[in-house]
Amino acid sequence: MAGNPRNGRPYRRMTERQRALSLPCWWCGHDIRYDIKGPEAGKHRDAFTLDHLIPLSKGGDLLDPANARSAHRRCNSARGNRTTHSASQGRASRRW
Repeated sequence: MAGNPRNGRPYRRMTERQRALSLPCWWCGHDIRYDIKGPEAGKHRDAFTLDHLIPLSKGGDLLDPANARSAHRRCNSARGNRTTHSASQGRASRRW
């Protein structure tokens, strides 16, 4: 059985190339904390993560650089596998 492709060298190289671009978060537009690396990055909400324009669960290619985007860990997690911004994203829910 093959290992997780995200642990492979091609994925790590693509992640480092994306990180080197130092782009803002493609989802919220704010600056990403590129200085946070290693185990700490897995816990910090403003740290860089590699996100995919077309989610992998919807057929996006894990290793296609054209599908790679820079995102905050919090934005990547909150987005899930959605492909569009929700009209209510970032607003409090309506009280009934």
